[in-house]
Amino acid sequence: MTTATSIERAPTVDLKLEVVVIPVSDVDRAKHFYGGLGWRLDADFAVGDGFRVVQFTPPGSPASLHFGKGITSAGPGTASGAFLVVSDIEAARAELIARGAEVSEIFHRAGPGQPPVSGRDPERNSYRSYATFTDPDGNGWLLQEVTERLPGRVDAGATTFASAADLASAFRRAEAAHGEYEKQLGHRDEDWPTWYAEYMVREQTGKPQSS
Repeated sequence: MTTATSIERAPTVDLKLEVVVIPVSDVDRAKHFYGGLGWRLDADFAVGDGFRVVQFTPPGSPASLHFGKGITSAGPGTASGAFLVVSDIEAARAELIARGAEVSEIFHRAGPGQPPVSGRDPERNSYRSYATFTDPDGNGWLLQEVTERLPGRVDAGATTFASAADLASAFRRAEAAHGEYEKQLGHRDEDWPTWYAEYMVREQTGKPQSS
């Protein structure tokens, strides 16, 4: 398998994914649905009777969603396969259901190309647990639980967290790992803030954790 780290590339101009466009049949119905999910409404403007654009941004996402009138020729409900990455798939599913979405049961895959298996990955392996839901038009979304990025997936020079929830989840994972580390030490680690910081940076950038 080819990865970003196996290909030598020269520096290039940043190309940041900003917006994904989905086709809907009823703009106001879609606006009500996505607003009900708690996504941030950024814009809603029209030009005459032939053009209207609505922009929403999912919590913690750097990219936004566009739908409206006169912005795509695709048929309503034909968008599918857009990933929404979450740090806790059970919590994310519960919140979406509470907000009115019909979310599938959680399932996982043992690896790329493997068939789906009911339930969350038993070892909580990153990238392996999923759930799906659709909007009123049938545009499909895929939740994917990611707790640790593969090498090459994160800019090693920058460590950021998309939301307070992501940061809190990272702290919980660090706390659990640090507990095991203190068991090996046999005493309290007085420099635990440094240990936490290094652990969380290594986890996010995909670097191996120290034993």
